[in-house]
Amino acid sequence: MVRSSLFKRLKRIDLFKQNSQNQQQDDQQKSSAKFTKEITTNLDQNLASIKQMLGDPGDLVVREFLVGSLDSRAAIVYISGLVDEDLISNNILKTIQSNLKDFDENVLDKIYKEVISITDIRKVQSLDDVSLAILNGSTAFYLENFDTVLVMGTNGGETRSIQQPESETLIRGPRDGFVESIETNAALIRRDIKDPNLRLKSHVVGKRSKQKLVLCYIDGIVNPELVKEVNRRLETIDIDYVSDSSYVEQWIEDSFLSPFPQLMETERPDKVSLNLVRGKVAILVDGTPFAIIAPITLGDALHSPEDYNQRWITASLLRLLRYLSAFFALFLPSLYIALVAYHPGMLPSTLTYSIAATREGVPFPAAIEALIMAITFEILHEAGIRLPKVIGQTIGIVGGLVIGEAAVSAGIVSPIMVIVTALTAIASFSVPSYSFALTLRTLRFAFMIAASFLGLFGIILVYIMINIHIVNLKSLGIPYSTPFSPTFSQDWKDLVIRAPFSFVTRRPKFMKTKDEKAKDIKPE
Repeated sequence: MVRSSLFKRLKRIDLFKQNSQNQQQDDQQKSSAKFTKEITTNLDQNLASIKQMLGDPGDLVVREFLVGSLDSRAAIVYISGLVDEDLISNNILKTIQSNLKDFDENVLDKIYKEVISITDIRKVQSLDDVSLAILNGSTAFYLENFDTVLVMGTNGGETRSIQQPESETLIRGPRDGFVESIETNAALIRRDIKDPNLRLKSHVVGKRSKQKLVLCYIDGIVNPELVKEVNRRLETIDIDYVSDSSYVEQWIEDSFLSPFPQLMETERPDKVSLNLVRGKVAILVDGTPFAIIAPITLGDALHSPEDYNQRWITASLLRLLRYLSAFFALFLPSLYIALVAYHPGMLPSTLTYSIAATREGVPFPAAIEALIMAITFEILHEAGIRLPKVIGQTIGIVGGLVIGEAAVSAGIVSPIMVIVTALTAIASFSVPSYSFALTLRTLRFAFMIAASFLGLFGIILVYIMINIHIVNLKSLGIPYSTPFSPTFSQDWKDLVIRAPFSFVTRRPKFMKTKDEKAKDIKPE
């Protein structure tokens, strides 16, 4: 009796489990049957498909309501936080419910042409297009018995206002800078260049993020082959997520092995506009305030927009100062190592005795001393960037003073080495391009290592190797060493010295622009 009752109980449990599994399979089959990538005439099926497509997230808003005298069902779908909800309430819901009384087979066209007072509206018949539009901040309007969806541009939400760029400050010049909205950035460029030939070609990058990318150029000025090459490279981007324009920059650059930046980033609309007028292209990526300018040359890294807001004599002197700063940032520590360790006879006798006196008691050779100070500076610089702004500035200044003074007092480094390190750091900050300044800081260690083994001969060897690399390097097909090599003498008017505007009447020859004359523009 006990065995039979136990057997019956186990059998009931098995039957219950089997029925539960069958019920789950039926539910899965029903849910999968409801999902389709084509828009149908069944409103419930359409809403179920979009929910399943997006994973039914918590911020997905589905608002069902009745329209027309026959109380036909309709629904709008959007994601909260990406849209302007006031625009949806006043220009979509209220407008449709108050103005739509008649209902016939042409009611969707009536809504599309007469009822909705939103400029950006289009018809869609694919679930992929609907989901992408919703994820971009649009609102989808569904209507019962219609297999077409109206997608309305209702982008909104919290965004950062236009402010002065923090990475490229100017004393005299425009104060507006790019923001994270690509529509706002494109509008800033159009404000500067009111030319009907300005072209903004859209791309989509990122398999998962599907971010909008815009290629900007001026038709009639830019070389068509350049635009064709940039479009080709942009179409080859195969990446899931693009959080910044640097992803695009690293993907389309000519040589990923080069330490030199082959494209230039900027937050300034005026800088982009000036380069567009010169025959270059610019790339805007949604979600980042940094635009990309291409192609560039070695001289572009030491040019600043403020060069054209000052008189040409003053601007030329400032530019010469930047070239000198770049030389100090690259060569000063290695020259110190070479002259102190290998070639003290090249220094004046008084200076040699002074350096020897300050180095008395220092336990390390000049190479180790310089490397210690260089690495310490890089650590302080990195810590100052990562910390909050106010604390970071304090750490950079106080840390440098305290550590430098303590190192000298302890006899670890000499006072002259502290001076060399400070001058090198200040010189590297004088370079307008942050990416190029990072390159100089990286190559500085190569020169220091070469100088520690071979002295001046090592510095010369590394310098020759870098020159060979620069001559062979290209930026979207343009030689990086232009206009030095190959030589374009007319482009030297805006290279090391900034000539008066009346002298610069032609665009850069190496850009091979369709319109060479540039009388009424300011060069970069």
